[in-house]
Amino acid sequence: MLTTPVYAGKLAIVIDDFGYRPAQENKVIALPANISVAVLPNAPHAREMATKAHNAGHEVLIHLPMAPLSKQPLEKDTLRPDMSSGEIERIIREAVNDVPYAVGLNNHMGSAMTSSLFGMQKVMQALGQYNLYFLDSMTIGNSQSMRAAAGTNVKVIKRKVFLDDTQNEADIRFQFNRAVDLARRNGSAIAIGHPHPATVRVLQQMVYNLPADITLVRPSSLLNEPQVDTSRPNNTQPTIPGKPAEQPRNPFKGVNLCKPKQPLQPVYATTFFTVLSESISQSQLLKYMQHQWQGWGNTKPTNQS
Repeated sequence: MLTTPVYAGKLAIVIDDFGYRPAQENKVIALPANISVAVLPNAPHAREMATKAHNAGHEVLIHLPMAPLSKQPLEKDTLRPDMSSGEIERIIREAVNDVPYAVGLNNHMGSAMTSSLFGMQKVMQALGQYNLYFLDSMTIGNSQSMRAAAGTNVKVIKRKVFLDDTQNEADIRFQFNRAVDLARRNGSAIAIGHPHPATVRVLQQMVYNLPADITLVRPSSLLNEPQVDTSRPNNTQPTIPGKPAEQPRNPFKGVNLCKPKQPLQPVYATTFFTVLSESISQSQLLKYMQHQWQGWGNTKPTNQS
């Protein structure tokens, strides 16, 4: 009997802000192992909870604070666009040491940082040293993470749904079902939540009753899924208060132009096309095609079994 194959939508769920509330976070660790956790590196229980999650089979990410657009006190070692490459490398190196078993990194807040191409280029260069992927929490639509990762070995994936903008269980269930619909429609979706009691209760109810065509996966299994970059280039130089903005270096500054000693002669269209046709006739591609064309008539058919 033939059965119609089921093409599963892949749903990844990441729970942020690990490291502060072990009692609540232990309930997340008790959920299926394909639910992943993101650990704040400076949290008091960071190492403990990262180790416990890893030992229970969960994928671990570093949840690194990045500068928001809003004016508010920043946590220790929050990445800012105006930081030097060396400072960003130091913060990421210490975060890797503080969060054992991490295979990826996502941003905590970070709209000012992720919208800065210059800032994110420094982040991607640092991440490339540790073979970490970047999960963009997409706290701002014009995130530059994919542009910044171009030319590096860092793979970028993007959050599609926030589960718990409110801590109302009906709202969280609605967002969970929205993530399922997006996974079904697009082939995959990533949802991010937090270890709030309401979120944990909804997950305890819903992850064991997923539709038959939806598979719960780790974020790292989505690294080769097609990603669409809808951002606009943001080449604004980050500035430090009280310090003038550094202008991009002009590589041609100080280079003298060679001026012709005599007026240039006009090039007529007939000369242009003559030179062009001679160039094409001498090309290796054309010679190869001519050789192949001449050989086709001499090729003997072979017996095929």
